[in-house]
Amino acid sequence: MEPIDDRVLVTGGTGYIGSHTVVEMVEAGFTPIILDNLCNSSMESLRRVEEITGKQIEFHNVDLLDMNKLEEVFENGSISSVIHFAGLKAVGESNKFPLKYFDNNITGTVNLLKCMDKYRVKNLVFSSSATVYGDPHKVPITEDFPLSTTNPYGRTKLYIEGIIEDVSSSDSEWNCILLRYFNPAGAHPSGKIGEDPKDIPNNLMPYITQTAIGKRPILNIFGNDYNTIDGTGVRDFIHVVDLAKGHIAALKSMLKRNKGCHYYNLGTGRGYSVLEMLHALEKASGKKIPYQIVARRKGDVGSCYADPSKAFRELGWKATLNQDDMCRDAWRWQSQNPNGYEPITENEQKIPSNADTPQLQQLQLQQ
Repeated sequence: MEPIDDRVLVTGGTGYIGSHTVVEMVEAGFTPIILDNLCNSSMESLRRVEEITGKQIEFHNVDLLDMNKLEEVFENGSISSVIHFAGLKAVGESNKFPLKYFDNNITGTVNLLKCMDKYRVKNLVFSSSATVYGDPHKVPITEDFPLSTTNPYGRTKLYIEGIIEDVSSSDSEWNCILLRYFNPAGAHPSGKIGEDPKDIPNNLMPYITQTAIGKRPILNIFGNDYNTIDGTGVRDFIHVVDLAKGHIAALKSMLKRNKGCHYYNLGTGRGYSVLEMLHALEKASGKKIPYQIVARRKGDVGSCYADPSKAFRELGWKATLNQDDMCRDAWRWQSQNPNGYEPITENEQKIPSNADTPQLQQLQLQQ
């Protein structure tokens, strides 16, 4: 592999997806520079990323709304490209505080683009969301589907995509890739970094794993009368390591290709139902997970997943990890870190994951 000396700014780089992407960046030969205000993440994740990679990672505790500090990072950074993760992402919270989301996500991105333009850093990978497809008319979803949204969080992603496209159209030097995906799941196979929601989880997988270890009493499944394999909603899940590698593939492709603004779906190409994910986690953990069926939520659809074939054709990227991999790695992370990045108290102890049991280790040796 040819050496790569590009210094890449990663906004939101201590978050769930950002931290995994930083690991893959280092392994691919890039030099990541993390910018994060730590509102939804922890310095402990950075420490563990450095432990995994064996590298010291440059870090700036900066909010994208602070234009002066943001400019300082660009002035001193010799930055060649940006991967943009930073943003608030809870759908429910966005319904309660839409102005907070518009200010943080949209204004923050505009500030970032202003700095990139001023310092002539015109290579951008934006971590968007498949929520921009709204309620799709069929599945799987391709990149040419009509765009819409059902909540303020999704609207910020949709507006940001439009802003980036307009900036790119105004100046032929810009080179932008926008990545759309649904539900990242799993964790780094070391169990050292993973998803650490600060409050009640917004995503299904951490809610299942927290129920499995007893932090949540029961899992609510919203509806079991959809036209799906088992009546529960089918969603698009992707292993976070595959997702991180997708961002690296986009970065590499962007640095080689013609200019412009390009869109790609990242996913496995199939959906998994809520019950399928539940039972796969039961298999990974060896635990029976309590759940109950409750009424459907307003706005939920029966089945929603993306077609990632364009990413394979043009980026050379394809998901390689499956449902069992997601659940195994998610359980390893949760069982080794019951409090996420917070330390375990004296009255707590790590819950052994199946991957750590002598019986499974013996089985793995036999295979």
